[in-house]
Amino acid sequence: MDKEKSITILGKEILPGTSHQVNVDIARLPTRSKVDIPVFINRAKKEGPSLLIMAGIHGDELNGIEIVRQIVANKWNVPQHGTVICIPLLNVFGFLNKTRELPDGRDLNRVFPGSKTGALASQFAHKLMTEIIPHIDYCIDYHTGADSRFNFSQTRVSNDDPELIELARIFGAPFALLSDHRERSFREQATKLGKKVILFEGGKALDFNRSVTRSGLSGALRIMHHLGIRDFSEELSGFTQPDKTIILSDSSWLRAKYAGLYRSLVKAGSFVKKGDVVGTITDPYGTFEAKVKAHQKGWIICTNHSPMVNMGDAIMHIGTSNESSTD
Repeated sequence: MDKEKSITILGKEILPGTSHQVNVDIARLPTRSKVDIPVFINRAKKEGPSLLIMAGIHGDELNGIEIVRQIVANKWNVPQHGTVICIPLLNVFGFLNKTRELPDGRDLNRVFPGSKTGALASQFAHKLMTEIIPHIDYCIDYHTGADSRFNFSQTRVSNDDPELIELARIFGAPFALLSDHRERSFREQATKLGKKVILFEGGKALDFNRSVTRSGLSGALRIMHHLGIRDFSEELSGFTQPDKTIILSDSSWLRAKYAGLYRSLVKAGSFVKKGDVVGTITDPYGTFEAKVKAHQKGWIICTNHSPMVNMGDAIMHIGTSNESSTD
């Protein structure tokens, strides 16, 4: 085996045809107990693309963690060509505390590229960007909706990258939203380094959803199959796929005009027309009721599952598509 073909990730020499679990020791609990972040690195003997499959940037987004866990448990991360790196859970602190943020109160996905000597979140970001991202070509980054917001299965990709739009179609989620990058997000910073990032959104925080899990799993297998990393023809025969992925060119939030008890009358994934009644808001006493009407036509890609809302709260995320033939 040619030693020159070795790569070093997180201080570990990775030779072709080898598999490793490297534990990243970034921080400790106040008790001084180590907090390790397991990174699973699998490299084929034959050359090919390098793919990072990651979840848990936000510690309470469990459905993404479950998707990557199943990929590792089923050994679907063992490639025939190239390299697959899996990080099922990046933000261990948030996971332990059932919170989105790290203990310093910072959102990890708003501090990239980070710094070696900055706050805890910044150090997490810096380690990922300097030790792992230089070794990848593609990434699937799994997320869920925050708090009680349920995201219908969807991918999000850059609107100016034809290859990523095509990969979103291959992933096969029901929707793909063409979206700008959030400032200082992982996707923004990885894209600046020339990496192709597919962001998957599905489900809500602190929750599992079987349909979302299957969508996220099958999408990862399709991407690996398409990139030539591994033949998943047999495995994919057990998954269903939408007739087509609807490409959403734009989206906006419908917000509550009143505070009160909120009841949705439509399901995520549904198509609505402008003016359709999509829910109601009432007071707790039976003296007030207001209809909630769609502010535009489009597809519902996120719904608020909270039964209580304040004025201005986001109720529904509606995406519009130039490809849709629905009137």
